Amino acid sequence: MERENSNLVIFSASKRELFTSNNGYKSMQKKLRAQWKVLSMKEELSVEKLKSVKLWITAGPREKFTASELEVLKHYLDGGGNILVMLGEGGENKYDTNINFLLEEFGIMVNNDAVVRNVYYKYFHPKEALVSNGVLNREISRAAGKVVTGIIEDENIGNNAQALTFVYPYGATLGVMKPAVAVLSTGSVCFPLNRPVLAFYQGKESGKLAVLGSCHMFSDQYIDKEENSKIMDVVLQWLMSETIQLNQIDAEDPEITDYTMLPDTGCLSEQLRVCLQEGDENPRDFTSLFDMSLFNFSTDTLPHKTSLQCLQTCFSKHDLPPPMLDLFDLDEAFSSEEVRLAQLTNKCTDDDLEFYVRKCGEIFGVTPKLDKDQRDAKHILEHIFFQVVEFKKLNQEHNIDVEAQAFPAV
Repeated sequence: MERENSNLVIFSASKRELFTSNNGYKSMQKKLRAQWKVLSMKEELSVEKLKSVKLWITAGPREKFTASELEVLKHYLDGGGNILVMLGEGGENKYDTNINFLLEEFGIMVNNDAVVRNVYYKYFHPKEALVSNGVLNREISRAAGKVVTGIIEDENIGNNAQALTFVYPYGATLGVMKPAVAVLSTGSVCFPLNRPVLAFYQGKESGKLAVLGSCHMFSDQYIDKEENSKIMDVVLQWLMSETIQLNQIDAEDPEITDYTMLPDTGCLSEQLRVCLQEGDENPRDFTSLFDMSLFNFSTDTLPHKTSLQCLQTCFSKHDLPPPMLDLFDLDEAFSSEEVRLAQLTNKCTDDDLEFYVRKCGEIFGVTPKLDKDQRDAKHILEHIFFQVVEFKKLNQEHNIDVEAQAFPAV
């Protein structure tokens, strides 16, 4: 009864919170002060300090809670106290906190991810996610004064999802399981699709717990964007009074999808994987299709004493030098004899006669036919001269045979 009659709201400032009542949450503080007394607490949590507190709020804690503090919060909630926890993108990993240790006992967990919008509309940054169909419980719309006409009690829930539009900036998704209830989601445009971002928990004889995945959503920068202020009013009204009762039909089966993790394709591409070889399409034992021995590296076949020596020898060898492609003349290899002879003639002068004759011998294929000690200009010209003489003799004999056939002896 003492807590029910209390009018004290505490903003936690003991864990280097990203936002406090005087830093980023002045609009919420102003709204609460109309009916409640608002204080900021920088001391360590204790049962005595939370004894007459109606609502305890933490927005983006960046330090870990001690085991005793988490036990105090659990005792406070079981005793009828109300808690509002808000975090942000990256979850516990980025904020270096352990608030999930408390939330998981009530079926809620802040994931280490981020919500992004894959289609640009109104807001430039992808993490300033605009959600237009994220209402999971029709009571939220009714409490915000946004009742969709024509909704029947048991059907046409899909239209109610579009009753409220809100900005979800730099936030994470939630993992929600019974007895907790998901009331807002990322909708069908933002990634991850249809995942909870706001969840409520209320025990039969205990207080209430609300968890929001974005502490920026209710900050001064975004509270006046879209209908964020109406959602904040609904959350505070649900925590501080009994006027809002969630729709049980929507609470039992909210329109959310499973949380699926995408593989790290970059990391997987660097790992070796065996391939299926040709064989039986439907083997009895499918594991026979995998030949893992292809990538084994073992020293079982080496003597025990010399294994390390062999490995050291194998890995100590230097790599072979690259081929000397820069010294390979492609023009010389693929050009015709006439072109190569012309290039050689343009390069040489009268003083290069010896060099010129030897290179001509290489171009015409004369040099390989000579002995190694006879590959000078003199012997190359001699060889060519004898070839010309032999060619002339063959032509003379051919001419004599032709004349003999044309003028036979009488």
